[in-house]
Amino acid sequence: MQTKPILTLDDAKKIAAAAEAEAKANNWAVTISIVDDGGHLLWLQRLDNAAPVSASIAPAKAKTAAIGRRETKVYEDMINNGRYSFITAPVIEGMLEGGVPIVVEGQCIGAVGVSGVKSSEDVQIARAGIAALGL
Repeated sequence: MQTKPILTLDDAKKIAAAAEAEAKANNWAVTISIVDDGGHLLWLQRLDNAAPVSASIAPAKAKTAAIGRRETKVYEDMINNGRYSFITAPVIEGMLEGGVPIVVEGQCIGAVGVSGVKSSEDVQIARAGIAALGL
């Protein structure tokens, strides 16, 4: 039987705190979502003044990054480069930049999705959160 690392609630709290700090340092109102490797929600945090829709978009980005095992920018680029039929892929939502997988020892253990500012800034926040794990 194989073994793999898992994302714990303590890990999610560390990620969330670091992501929140990055967002607040830049005065960005966002929603931060953290999911496990199956895309199941572990954490959702909507900062003050974040748009209500961001509370739906952030978890969708996180889930897509986790189950797809790649950053959601890959899907956005694929569609923007003409593969429009990909938007009909089943189960996959949130195909917008801002979802980042959490990879430990070559295994995806979850993902962070952020929504509320420019996509590249969403990614900056997600990566800052993941960096708190010291990977």
